[in-house]
Amino acid sequence: MIYAQESLVDEIIVDNFAGGGGASTGIEIATARRVAIAINHDPAAILMHKTNHPYTEHLQASVWDVDPKAVCRGRPVGLAWFSPDCKHFSKAKGAALVDRKIRGLAWITLRWAATVRPRVVILENVEEFQTWGPVRKGKPVKKLAGTTFRKFISQLEALGYTVEFRELVAADFGAPTSRKRFYMIARCDGKPIVWPKPTYSKTGADGLPKWRCASEIIDWSLPCPSVFASKSEIMDKYGLKAVRPLAKNTMRRIIRGVDKFTIRSGKPFIVPGKPLLAPALIQYHTEQTESVRASGLGTPINTVDASNRYGLTCANLVEYYTGGRPLDVREPMHTVTSHDREAVVAAHVVKFKGDNLGHGADEPMQTVTTSAGEFAACEAYLAKMHGGDELGYWPLIRDLLNEFCGYTLAEDEVLLLEIGGALYYIADIGLRMLSPRELYNAMGFPPDYIIDRDYQGHEYGRTKQVARCGNAVCPPVASALVRANLPEWCGVTITTMAQLMDCVAV
Repeated sequence: MIYAQESLVDEIIVDNFAGGGGASTGIEIATARRVAIAINHDPAAILMHKTNHPYTEHLQASVWDVDPKAVCRGRPVGLAWFSPDCKHFSKAKGAALVDRKIRGLAWITLRWAATVRPRVVILENVEEFQTWGPVRKGKPVKKLAGTTFRKFISQLEALGYTVEFRELVAADFGAPTSRKRFYMIARCDGKPIVWPKPTYSKTGADGLPKWRCASEIIDWSLPCPSVFASKSEIMDKYGLKAVRPLAKNTMRRIIRGVDKFTIRSGKPFIVPGKPLLAPALIQYHTEQTESVRASGLGTPINTVDASNRYGLTCANLVEYYTGGRPLDVREPMHTVTSHDREAVVAAHVVKFKGDNLGHGADEPMQTVTTSAGEFAACEAYLAKMHGGDELGYWPLIRDLLNEFCGYTLAEDEVLLLEIGGALYYIADIGLRMLSPRELYNAMGFPPDYIIDRDYQGHEYGRTKQVARCGNAVCPPVASALVRANLPEWCGVTITTMAQLMDCVAV
């Protein structure tokens, strides 16, 4: 394909509050056009944006210090995107004081509308943006909630813009995250505002594919250290630093996730090619309640934020062999578990004798055969242990189930899971944080989006990677909005940054 080179009279695209490039990426993928100007005050954000969008003019400055007329240099603006800081609206902020100035960043939209009159304006923020109102002593005035928001909309309309807004869920447009955000579309060219139709459905209704699930974004090749191992053991085995011992509340969330999504779900996720179940994603740093802060891998990941509170828990399963001789599984599991900081497995397992199972356990059983990414049928049974049984960390797992999940398992009892006709016990539980790449995958960024280094080759630290991701716009949603409202710009299919570079290079 041949793409026309931009001229001085072509409409340009401007991305205010550009961050690490989520909106810009979505816009460019939809249009095969470069974002002409990206503005952000954070030098780390500008570095990531410039690395992935080298043909954009980057302005590291407060949006208030940028003169729209001066930077546009007479070029008409076809699209101006705004994603003002959402922290001082978000419910995730909790009881902390809010900053009136930061909450007022959205007013910059009116400045652009009044001075260079973008044909289409899109603004993204958290749902609570609609409660924008006066602040007194660091607290929003509840009875005046939404008054400033309505004034903002009315002033934009007074400038000749038609304005509509609604909330959209990223999973409806192909990102494996249930992130919900407020979107406002304003246009002054007399054309109707169009809201994109979902391409995915939570339930698979209307012939649409179901939401993409969290299991799709997990890199199963990374190790997942045992929650019971010490710091030194994890360092010796994997060369990784880990927080151990884990806090009681973290262990509570972990075991409840295992109970809900492995033992009780009836359909846990089988890690491809491995005797390993990945039952849940748990969240850290949440309020100290008794609720389960976990989600299964069969649904989209919850909203990704800048703190990366997500941990992946994996229950290692070791099969009860009926051949009668112990099987040393340490080496196979070590090889297999070099995927996601996989958990340490019991040194070996012994034959299960089948007593008191309430099920035909003495009959021959086939080994588990599941395809990659399968949610396999699973039933739980209770069996009596024998004096010679070596069950790894099962005694510790049993104690956690009794303490936090309402079980009353005796010291001589073990839970068995029947999967594919074979019986397994839970020998260990592994835990690791999601990697930055997995988080970017969840947000719907292209797989070759550069997140670990800047354009000069300098390392871009993990904390900065996660922060840029948590603050980003989901590219698939930005793409859907642009395709719906600027269809004359769109008509290509782009899935990677390499393809995009071929299109926008001048």
